Amino acid sequence: MLPIAVDAMGGDRAPDEILAAAHAAVELGIPVAVVGPADLQGRGDLELIPASEVIEMHDDAAQGVRRKKDSTLVRAAEAVRDGKASAMVSAGNTGATMASALLRMGRIKGVSRPAIATPIPIPGGFSPNILLDAGANAEVQPEWLVQFGQMGSVYARSRFGIENPSVGLLSIGEEPGKGDTLRKEAFELLSVAPGIRFVGNVEGRDVMRKTADVIVTDGFTGNVTLKALEGGLRVILGALLEAFASEEHYKPHADALLPALYPLYTQLSPDTYGGAMLLGVDGVCIISHGSSNSEAMLNAIKLAHEMVEHRLVDEIRAAVALHE
Repeated sequence: MLPIAVDAMGGDRAPDEILAAAHAAVELGIPVAVVGPADLQGRGDLELIPASEVIEMHDDAAQGVRRKKDSTLVRAAEAVRDGKASAMVSAGNTGATMASALLRMGRIKGVSRPAIATPIPIPGGFSPNILLDAGANAEVQPEWLVQFGQMGSVYARSRFGIENPSVGLLSIGEEPGKGDTLRKEAFELLSVAPGIRFVGNVEGRDVMRKTADVIVTDGFTGNVTLKALEGGLRVILGALLEAFASEEHYKPHADALLPALYPLYTQLSPDTYGGAMLLGVDGVCIISHGSSNSEAMLNAIKLAHEMVEHRLVDEIRAAVALHE
């Protein structure tokens, strides 16, 4: 397999945590090429794709890609396009990662708009739900939501082994008539779309319940939903830890409970899943959280490797072509 192109300079913890993950991936037998400056410290014997510029978190995404043609993100996407890498992974500027992948790799033929697919953990040992779009398209058309359902179904099969994924539409009520014009029109299209097992509307309170394997929405709503869930989980976790430490006599009970709670924490942690996937571009692109540590980045590299092995892009290409 061609190496995974990993942006060594993307994210709050670059490059040290990124390089640690790259070295760990190589030890597992996953080929990796790091994208960064020629004098990158800590690279060791990792393959290097040279890039002299970095698109910072505060940079405008589109302008950054146009102006910084020798940036790590642009060079990573070009490596995939030119057949020098099998996938790209970055914890850097999300918008610039999307723009680099879209402008350099291009879209899969027939795909109207790429979408960010994010796993939403479900307590209780269930496979995660997949939420898309989680931020690529603030405004969408009803037909795009149908295509998101098609691509998300392929992703659910490839990543989580769900043979016949169910698809739900995020709305403000379970009934078919609930929601704005976009949701109502999308509901009608999803109800008759071939290759989709549509189960109807899904409410916000049900996103972390096993109501649908794939939940589709516009990128604005999806991103707000995702950030609200992340913030809520952090608040609950912080309050729980604070309560455990608030009284000395709670400590023995906390020590007894923490081992039982740790698996739940691991399941709910975004580090466990490594990142989101940009579906619809002509190549594997993993977008990791900006604060990703070495564990999260290693999981992102492993995910990229797995999706290349599963030929996810070809599967999506076939699904889109079948339903054009």
